[in-house]
Amino acid sequence: MEQRQKYRRFAGAGGDPRAVALCGAVARLRRELALHPAELPDRATADDELAALYAVVSAGDPEVSRLRRSLLLIAGAVGSVSALAPALTDLRELIGLYGEVPRRF
Repeated sequence: MEQRQKYRRFAGAGGDPRAVALCGAVARLRRELALHPAELPDRATADDELAALYAVVSAGDPEVSRLRRSLLLIAGAVGSVSALAPALTDLRELIGLYGEVPRRF
């Protein structure tokens, strides 16, 4: 039953497996951030950006530049916390599946 609900939740993303995986990675990092005991000065910034990233991805067809901007903000907010590094690495790798930002000439 839970699997069907997850599938319906991401149906707006066109069933894109990258979107499903990326939303899962965002949820994982949000959980780990919430459970992390240390006071982080930018915790609220990271959590807000993770929520925004989840919304953008689940809406479907996100812009690569928006994904990379979110990653930069999140990494800046939690990048020095080694306990969050594996989840942050997963997030970075999944955003990388969307490709490079088109260059402007």
